[in-house]
Amino acid sequence: MNTTRRKISSKISISRTSFLSVKFSTSSSTEQNFNHPLNLTTCIASLQSCAHLKNLKKGIEIHSYMFKSGLVDSPLSITSLINMYSKCNRVSHALLVFNNMSCEANVFTYNAMISGFLSNGFAAKGLDFYKDMREFGVLPDKFTFPCLIKCCCDLMEVLEVKKIHGLSFKLGLGFDVFIGSALVKTYLKFQLMEEAQKVFEELTVRDVVLWNAMINGYAQIGKLDEALGVFRRMSEEGVLISRFTVTGILSVFSMIGDFNNGRGVHGVVMKMGYDSGVAVMNALIDMYGKCKCIDDALEIFEMMQEKDLFSWNSIMAVHEQCGDHDGTLRLFDRMLRAGVQPDLVTVTTVLPACSHLAALMHGKEIHAFMIVNGLAKDGNCEDVTDVLMNNSLMDMYSKCGSMRDAHMVFNQMSKKDVASWNIMIMGYGMDGYVKEALDMFSQFCEAKLQPDEVTFVGVLSACSHSGFLRQGREFFEQMESKYGVFPTIEHYTCVIDMLGRAGKLKEAYELALTMPIEVNPVVWRTLLSACRLHANTDLAEIAAQRVFELEPGHCGSYVLMSNVYVAAGRYEEVLDVRHMMRKQNVKKTPGCSWIELKNGVHTFITGDQSHPEVKSIYAGLQSLTARLYENGYVPNI
Repeated sequence: MNTTRRKISSKISISRTSFLSVKFSTSSSTEQNFNHPLNLTTCIASLQSCAHLKNLKKGIEIHSYMFKSGLVDSPLSITSLINMYSKCNRVSHALLVFNNMSCEANVFTYNAMISGFLSNGFAAKGLDFYKDMREFGVLPDKFTFPCLIKCCCDLMEVLEVKKIHGLSFKLGLGFDVFIGSALVKTYLKFQLMEEAQKVFEELTVRDVVLWNAMINGYAQIGKLDEALGVFRRMSEEGVLISRFTVTGILSVFSMIGDFNNGRGVHGVVMKMGYDSGVAVMNALIDMYGKCKCIDDALEIFEMMQEKDLFSWNSIMAVHEQCGDHDGTLRLFDRMLRAGVQPDLVTVTTVLPACSHLAALMHGKEIHAFMIVNGLAKDGNCEDVTDVLMNNSLMDMYSKCGSMRDAHMVFNQMSKKDVASWNIMIMGYGMDGYVKEALDMFSQFCEAKLQPDEVTFVGVLSACSHSGFLRQGREFFEQMESKYGVFPTIEHYTCVIDMLGRAGKLKEAYELALTMPIEVNPVVWRTLLSACRLHANTDLAEIAAQRVFELEPGHCGSYVLMSNVYVAAGRYEEVLDVRHMMRKQNVKKTPGCSWIELKNGVHTFITGDQSHPEVKSIYAGLQSLTARLYENGYVPNI
């Protein structure tokens, strides 16, 4: 058997770390930990407890005692030790236990090792271990196959799954519900719909776990109608749903925005007493949020006795999706005060809120928090997650007008994707640093990266905002011929805006008429804005007519046209525009302003009286207005 273990050890190269230096001491300190002699049953029970609690120190003490007492000579002891070390994330220690055991390895010890590899992220090693197991004549059992199937699922080994499926059937285990459930999940992940359905139908016993596997499997690959069909069939066959059924079907209703059925499931949840489960409540928050029912989502969140990280992430995501950026930041502050440690999902939800509110102080605090708590690698990113995180930081800094900080993050990144460059180009362009934006584009091309549609939106916007008409035209002409990027409606809008700002209104109008893409309201509104800027009433009326036809409910178009008439002194037409707004039931969205202070972001709309310090705010405003009048300021109303 030593030959077997040497061969396995040579194939499975896991770092043995500090386990090699662990000495199973016979000193009195060890003896003091166990005042009474322990038998094998007690030791195994204690190891199981250590595995459950991930108490590695205590587990090593028990291992030491067992080693001294000669209790490590049975497969049952070895299996328990392997399981304990694996659950404590020390799979290298578990491998050494396996390789140094004096007894004959059996299916249970192999199962423990395969499960340990899988749970510690070494799916390929687990599969290799299974092959060694088969080579040495140890037959797998019904506990081996679910782990093996999960290994193959993680590795996307379709052919290997089919081999394992065939072997399980050959050994008479093909109708085991746990093996069937694992096969169903894996086949669905591989989008092998017929195979998954065949396994499901062949099983004589289908418990709720298997039904849940079908529902969740279909949901995860976007087959929502099929998921709903399985759920209906489950109800028809009288299978009692579980909490996992609820979370699975709620995820389907979330994705399709089915508020009515989602609320119906909520009623079932209340009736069955599942509303005490955190996972179910989180699923309800997500469902109501995706259905734009922010008040319902918030009500569920507030009534939860126990909230986990996913609860906070879900409710913040709901606020962010509904455009309540201020609410997102307030919830983030509450989460920190509650002592809940954010993760990368939290940060990627909160940073866009800082971007929308230009809350630079909040953004910097979050960045500092990320560095201190190991959520950011201070720019030294290697994997996709790190790149996305640093992109989010750059986007926040650029939208808050702090290109210096954005560039600092950019320069520290060891790996940059196209989005990284696009953020910098767009940021410099929007802040009026056209030279820096164009230099960044040149460096981007020198880095041998392929620009995309977003890249040219940034470049053309930079040229438009800075009046670089000639350069903008050149970039637009070279998009397809030199860079292989076909112009979209966004690029034509940028060019029309660029021409309009430069006073080339006739040229902008002709481009809007002749562009090979169907014109949208944004194009005509862009032209209308340029007409207001250059006081061209006649062309403004043409543009306004087009935009009113395409988007009669947008208040901005009416305001723009009204301002054009006011500038021309045509007040009767102003009244006509207002009458048209009333006729179309269009109301002007009130202007909104906000300011970031140390105690948070304060938001105001016109005539706002809701702020708790409204009296002192208006007193300060009146004082400032009086001083402006004293210095000769006359408002242009």
